[in-house]
Amino acid sequence: MAIVTKLLLITLLVLVAGPVVAALTGMANLGGDWRTASRDSAGIAPDPAKLREPLVQVYGARAFGWRGALAVHTWIAVKRRNAEAYTIYEVIGWRHWHGRNPLVQRRDRHPDRRWYGARPEVYLERRGEGVEAMIDRIEAAVAGYPYQNVYRTWPGPNSNTFTAYVGRAVPDLRLDLPPTAIGKDYLGDTTFAGPSPSGTGYQVSLFGALGLLAAVEEGVEINLLGLTLGIDPFDLALKLPGIGRLAPGTS
Repeated sequence: MAIVTKLLLITLLVLVAGPVVAALTGMANLGGDWRTASRDSAGIAPDPAKLREPLVQVYGARAFGWRGALAVHTWIAVKRRNAEAYTIYEVIGWRHWHGRNPLVQRRDRHPDRRWYGARPEVYLERRGEGVEAMIDRIEAAVAGYPYQNVYRTWPGPNSNTFTAYVGRAVPDLRLDLPPTAIGKDYLGDTTFAGPSPSGTGYQVSLFGALGLLAAVEEGVEINLLGLTLGIDPFDLALKLPGIGRLAPGTS
């Protein structure tokens, strides 16, 4: 019994320590005003006017305010062949709170805009042969997203639930979302097992708040209260709540 208690205390410490570290080290910006926070391009997306081939990118950036110590906000950008702008798909919570559909589709030459001050990262990029057909499947998945008028910050469905849903619907993406994408493991209120977001394995999940995932792309992940602990043996990476993915060669 003492061993079990110690394991629970260690697990709780790890779950809490990650977000605390993220807050104290500046990984998340806990201050600022959303009305004046930057939405400028981070300068990391290819210029659509110069890139003629089709392109798919998945982005993520720290959520605004205190939520940034725990989670990222993710979105999907696609550009068809010869298109001079990207089409961006994302779910935005404040739209739901104001009685609007949280699922947004917009065209923009800059899919890499800061998320209210937070610089985005590119989690996935697919270009070239076969990507045009992949975009067709992404658009079909967006149209079939089952929570277009539902949003819950925790444990989902939220912005990361949406991105993970598209990943499962288009397994060719092999989408590996970071452990800070809280909501990615939400499978629904009546579905408790299914493919992982990358489509390379499977997971069981209780309302996105408790679960286990095993996949070639993601590795092994344990979900406790929506926070993810995991290991990716192929990339020698640790996955920690609040901090994200730690692997050799990453800063």
